[in-house]
Amino acid sequence: MTPLRQRMLEDLQLRGLSERTQEMYVRAVRQLAEHCHKSPDQMTEEELRDSFLSLKHVQHASRSASTIALCGITCFYEYTLKREWTTLTFVRPPQEHKLPVILSLEEVHTLLQCVRLPRYRACLTTIYACGLRLQESTHLRIPDIDSARMLIHVRCGKGAKDRSVPLPHQTLEGLRQYWKTHRNPVWLFPAPGRSGDGLSTASTPIPRNSVQDAFRAALKASGIHKHASVHT
Repeated sequence: MTPLRQRMLEDLQLRGLSERTQEMYVRAVRQLAEHCHKSPDQMTEEELRDSFLSLKHVQHASRSASTIALCGITCFYEYTLKREWTTLTFVRPPQEHKLPVILSLEEVHTLLQCVRLPRYRACLTTIYACGLRLQESTHLRIPDIDSARMLIHVRCGKGAKDRSVPLPHQTLEGLRQYWKTHRNPVWLFPAPGRSGDGLSTASTPIPRNSVQDAFRAALKASGIHKHASVHT
Protein backbone atom coordinates (compact mmCIF):
# COMPACT_ATOMS: atom_id res chain seq x y z
CA MET A 1 0.00 0.00 0.00
CA THR A 2 1.35 3.39 -0.97
CA PRO A 3 1.79 6.08 1.71
CA LEU A 4 -0.80 8.22 -0.11
CA ARG A 5 -3.45 5.49 0.00
CA GLN A 6 -2.62 4.78 3.64
CA ARG A 7 -3.06 8.47 4.46
CA MET A 8 -6.43 8.55 2.70
CA LEU A 9 -7.60 5.46 4.61
CA GLU A 10 -6.57 7.07 7.90
CA ASP A 11 -8.46 10.26 6.98
CA LEU A 12 -11.59 8.24 6.17
CA GLN A 13 -11.28 6.39 9.47
CA LEU A 14 -10.96 9.67 11.35
CA ARG A 15 -14.19 10.81 9.71
CA GLY A 16 -15.89 7.71 11.10
CA LEU A 17 -16.82 6.14 7.76
CA SER A 18 -17.63 2.44 7.62
CA GLU A 19 -15.18 -0.10 6.17
CA ARG A 20 -17.46 -0.62 3.18
CA THR A 21 -17.54 3.13 2.45
CA GLN A 22 -13.77 3.31 2.84
CA GLU A 23 -13.34 0.52 0.29
CA MET A 24 -15.60 2.23 -2.25
CA TYR A 25 -13.94 5.65 -1.84
CA VAL A 26 -10.42 4.24 -2.18
CA ARG A 27 -11.54 2.27 -5.26
CA ALA A 28 -12.91 5.47 -6.81
CA VAL A 29 -9.54 7.21 -6.44
CA ARG A 30 -7.71 4.15 -7.79
CA GLN A 31 -9.96 4.10 -10.86
CA LEU A 32 -9.30 7.81 -11.35
CA ALA A 33 -5.55 7.14 -11.35
CA GLU A 34 -5.97 4.26 -13.81
CA HIS A 35 -8.00 6.47 -16.13
CA CYS A 36 -5.40 9.26 -16.16
CA HIS A 37 -2.37 6.92 -16.00
CA LYS A 38 -0.74 8.87 -13.21
CA SER A 39 -0.78 9.25 -9.45
CA PRO A 40 -3.86 11.26 -8.36
CA ASP A 41 -1.72 13.78 -6.48
CA GLN A 42 0.00 14.66 -9.78
CA MET A 43 -3.22 15.41 -11.69
CA THR A 44 -4.39 18.81 -12.80
CA GLU A 45 -7.92 20.08 -12.28
CA GLU A 46 -8.47 19.89 -16.04
CA GLU A 47 -7.61 16.18 -16.00
CA LEU A 48 -10.01 15.68 -13.12
CA ARG A 49 -12.73 17.44 -15.12
CA ASP A 50 -12.06 15.22 -18.13
CA SER A 51 -12.33 12.10 -15.96
CA PHE A 52 -15.83 13.07 -14.80
CA LEU A 53 -16.86 13.75 -18.40
CA SER A 54 -15.60 10.30 -19.35
CA LEU A 55 -17.50 8.76 -16.46
CA LYS A 56 -20.69 10.33 -17.76
CA HIS A 57 -20.40 10.11 -21.56
CA VAL A 58 -18.05 7.16 -22.18
CA GLN A 59 -18.58 4.79 -19.26
CA HIS A 60 -22.24 5.78 -18.82
CA ALA A 61 -21.95 5.25 -15.08
CA SER A 62 -25.15 5.02 -13.07
CA ARG A 63 -26.15 7.79 -10.71
CA SER A 64 -25.12 5.75 -7.65
CA ALA A 65 -21.70 4.91 -9.15
CA SER A 66 -21.16 8.55 -10.11
CA THR A 67 -22.12 9.71 -6.62
CA ILE A 68 -19.69 7.27 -4.98
CA ALA A 69 -16.91 8.40 -7.33
CA LEU A 70 -17.61 12.06 -6.58
CA CYS A 71 -17.71 11.56 -2.80
CA GLY A 72 -14.55 9.44 -2.75
CA ILE A 73 -12.55 11.78 -4.97
CA THR A 74 -13.80 14.84 -3.07
CA CYS A 75 -12.68 13.32 0.24
CA PHE A 76 -9.27 12.56 -1.23
CA TYR A 77 -8.59 16.05 -2.59
CA GLU A 78 -10.22 18.07 0.19
CA TYR A 79 -9.11 16.10 3.25
CA THR A 80 -5.99 14.20 2.20
CA LEU A 81 -4.39 16.67 -0.25
CA LYS A 82 -6.05 19.82 1.17
CA ARG A 83 -7.00 21.07 -2.30
CA GLU A 84 -10.21 22.99 -2.94
CA TRP A 85 -10.98 22.58 -6.63
CA THR A 86 -13.96 24.30 -8.21
CA THR A 87 -14.74 21.25 -10.34
CA LEU A 88 -15.70 19.25 -7.27
CA THR A 89 -18.29 21.85 -6.24
CA PHE A 90 -20.46 21.68 -9.36
CA VAL A 91 -20.12 18.06 -10.50
CA ARG A 92 -23.44 16.47 -9.60
CA PRO A 93 -25.01 13.27 -10.96
CA PRO A 94 -28.48 13.95 -12.43
CA GLN A 95 -31.59 13.04 -10.48
CA GLU A 96 -33.30 9.84 -11.58
CA HIS A 97 -36.99 9.06 -11.36
CA LYS A 98 -37.33 5.33 -11.93
CA LEU A 99 -40.01 2.93 -10.82
CA PRO A 100 -38.64 0.28 -8.45
CA VAL A 101 -38.33 -3.35 -9.50
CA ILE A 102 -40.73 -5.40 -7.37
CA LEU A 103 -40.92 -9.18 -7.13
CA SER A 104 -44.22 -10.87 -6.35
CA LEU A 105 -44.50 -13.39 -3.53
CA GLU A 106 -44.63 -16.20 -6.08
CA GLU A 107 -41.51 -14.90 -7.85
CA VAL A 108 -39.59 -14.70 -4.57
CA HIS A 109 -40.59 -18.28 -3.73
CA THR A 110 -39.54 -19.48 -7.19
CA LEU A 111 -36.24 -17.63 -7.00
CA LEU A 112 -35.32 -18.99 -3.58
CA GLN A 113 -36.08 -22.51 -4.75
CA CYS A 114 -33.51 -22.00 -7.51
CA VAL A 115 -30.70 -21.13 -5.07
CA ARG A 116 -28.46 -24.17 -5.23
CA LEU A 117 -26.50 -24.13 -1.96
CA PRO A 118 -28.24 -24.06 1.48
CA ARG A 119 -25.98 -21.33 2.87
CA TYR A 120 -27.01 -18.87 0.19
CA ARG A 121 -30.67 -19.88 0.38
CA ALA A 122 -30.66 -19.38 4.17
CA CYS A 123 -28.94 -15.99 3.86
CA LEU A 124 -31.25 -14.70 1.10
CA THR A 125 -34.33 -15.98 2.92
CA THR A 126 -33.28 -14.07 6.04
CA ILE A 127 -32.72 -10.91 3.99
CA TYR A 128 -36.21 -11.19 2.51
CA ALA A 129 -38.07 -12.22 5.65
CA CYS A 130 -36.45 -9.65 7.94
CA GLY A 131 -35.81 -6.75 5.56
CA LEU A 132 -32.04 -6.77 6.03
CA ARG A 133 -29.37 -5.24 3.87
CA LEU A 134 -26.85 -7.62 2.34
CA GLN A 135 -23.98 -6.91 4.72
CA GLU A 136 -26.29 -6.88 7.72
CA SER A 137 -27.27 -10.44 6.92
CA THR A 138 -23.84 -11.81 6.07
CA HIS A 139 -22.39 -10.36 9.30
CA LEU A 140 -24.99 -11.82 11.64
CA ARG A 141 -23.49 -13.44 14.74
CA ILE A 142 -25.05 -16.14 16.87
CA PRO A 143 -25.80 -13.75 19.82
CA ASP A 144 -27.70 -11.46 17.42
CA ILE A 145 -30.56 -13.96 17.27
CA ASP A 146 -32.90 -13.26 20.19
CA SER A 147 -35.27 -16.23 20.02
CA ALA A 148 -36.88 -15.35 23.37
CA ARG A 149 -38.14 -12.03 22.02
CA MET A 150 -38.26 -13.17 18.36
CA LEU A 151 -35.93 -10.39 17.24
CA ILE A 152 -32.72 -10.01 15.28
CA HIS A 153 -30.30 -7.42 16.60
CA VAL A 154 -28.62 -5.66 13.67
CA ARG A 155 -25.24 -4.30 14.71
CA CYS A 156 -23.68 -1.30 12.97
CA GLY A 157 -26.19 -1.05 10.14
CA LYS A 158 -26.28 1.84 7.70
CA GLY A 159 -25.02 4.99 9.38
CA ALA A 160 -23.36 2.85 12.09
CA LYS A 161 -26.77 2.47 13.76
CA ASP A 162 -28.02 -0.57 15.66
CA ARG A 163 -31.62 -1.68 15.41
CA SER A 164 -33.87 -4.67 16.11
CA VAL A 165 -36.11 -6.28 13.51
CA PRO A 166 -38.90 -8.88 13.94
CA LEU A 167 -37.87 -12.50 13.41
CA PRO A 168 -40.61 -14.71 11.93
CA HIS A 169 -40.92 -18.13 13.56
CA GLN A 170 -40.48 -19.96 10.26
CA THR A 171 -37.27 -18.04 9.58
CA LEU A 172 -35.95 -18.86 13.05
CA GLU A 173 -36.56 -22.57 12.47
CA GLY A 174 -34.80 -22.36 9.12
CA LEU A 175 -31.79 -20.65 10.69
CA ARG A 176 -31.62 -23.28 13.42
CA GLN A 177 -31.61 -26.07 10.86
CA TYR A 178 -28.91 -24.37 8.83
CA TRP A 179 -26.73 -23.65 11.89
CA LYS A 180 -26.76 -27.36 12.74
CA THR A 181 -24.90 -28.02 9.47
CA HIS A 182 -21.83 -26.09 10.64
CA ARG A 183 -22.22 -25.14 14.37
CA ASN A 184 -19.82 -22.20 14.09
CA PRO A 185 -19.67 -20.55 17.54
CA VAL A 186 -19.51 -17.00 16.15
CA TRP A 187 -20.98 -16.55 12.66
CA LEU A 188 -24.43 -17.50 11.52
CA PHE A 189 -23.19 -17.55 7.92
CA PRO A 190 -19.46 -18.44 8.11
CA ALA A 191 -17.17 -18.25 5.08
CA PRO A 192 -16.85 -21.66 3.41
CA GLY A 193 -13.22 -21.25 2.35
CA ARG A 194 -11.75 -22.35 -0.97
CA SER A 195 -12.49 -26.03 -0.44
CA GLY A 196 -15.97 -25.42 0.95
CA ASP A 197 -15.00 -27.04 4.24
CA GLY A 198 -14.09 -25.54 7.58
CA LEU A 199 -17.40 -23.80 8.22
CA SER A 200 -17.33 -24.75 11.90
CA THR A 201 -13.99 -23.03 12.46
CA ALA A 202 -14.27 -20.12 10.00
CA SER A 203 -13.19 -16.80 11.49
CA THR A 204 -14.86 -14.60 8.86
CA PRO A 205 -18.43 -14.29 7.54
CA ILE A 206 -19.59 -15.33 4.09
CA PRO A 207 -18.44 -12.81 1.41
CA ARG A 208 -21.05 -10.39 0.06
CA ASN A 209 -20.01 -11.05 -3.53
CA SER A 210 -20.69 -14.77 -3.29
CA VAL A 211 -24.25 -14.11 -2.09
CA GLN A 212 -24.77 -11.67 -4.96
CA ASP A 213 -23.44 -14.24 -7.45
CA ALA A 214 -25.76 -16.89 -6.04
CA PHE A 215 -28.71 -14.53 -6.41
CA ARG A 216 -27.87 -13.74 -10.03
CA ALA A 217 -27.52 -17.42 -10.87
CA ALA A 218 -30.87 -18.21 -9.23
CA LEU A 219 -32.55 -15.30 -11.03
CA LYS A 220 -31.30 -16.62 -14.37
CA ALA A 221 -32.36 -20.19 -13.57
CA SER A 222 -35.81 -19.05 -12.42
CA GLY A 223 -36.71 -17.54 -15.79
CA ILE A 224 -37.80 -14.28 -14.12
CA HIS A 225 -37.16 -11.49 -16.62
CA LYS A 226 -36.71 -8.59 -14.20
CA HIS A 227 -33.59 -6.57 -13.45
CA ALA A 228 -33.65 -7.62 -9.80
CA SER A 229 -30.84 -7.64 -7.26
CA VAL A 230 -30.37 -8.69 -3.65
CA HIS A 231 -31.58 -5.21 -2.69
CA THR A 232 -34.78 -5.83 -4.66
